[in-house]
Amino acid sequence: MYPFIRMAKELIIHRNAPPLPPGGVHLSSHLCWPWDLDLWRELNNGRTLTLFDLGRIPLARRVGLIGALRRRGWGLTIAGAAVRYRHRIRVFQRIEMQSRLLGWDARFFYLDQSMWTPGGQCTTQALYRSAVTGPGGIVPPPEVTEEIGLPPQSPPLPEWVQRWIEAEDARPWPPRP
Repeated sequence: MYPFIRMAKELIIHRNAPPLPPGGVHLSSHLCWPWDLDLWRELNNGRTLTLFDLGRIPLARRVGLIGALRRRGWGLTIAGAAVRYRHRIRVFQRIEMQSRLLGWDARFFYLDQSMWTPGGQCTTQALYRSAVTGPGGIVPPPEVTEEIGLPPQSPPLPEWVQRWIEAEDARPWPPRP
């Protein structure tokens, strides 16, 4: 089940957090609960992606996107992800999540999220491409950034993000057998 109560908690906790510019980091703290585990008694890989929502949605609010979505009747969707799982997260382990908007191109917004132990070890890192959608399909990022008061031109995307975009563009869709 989706963690609606946890999401409400995050939105309440961060409701007065100041706005963030592109590249600004939204920090949040989370606990791995027994219902987040897989058969090996560690944070389930699918649940990890769901928990990243707990950082991404408050980040979207802090950059002004949630208000724009409500005003314009737009939606928000994930259009792709690349995830690295490097260290286990066990039951009742506390993690700090870092979420930031890296920038955008002609179609998508790019977000970087990571989970860290209290000792400073990165356990998981995800790169997301996200799209704002409207009745006509994907809303061009310059239209979205204008609505939220950001410049139409993205900050430079890191080279590793640009390479991922190129790899995604070369990947066939629909997939071929």
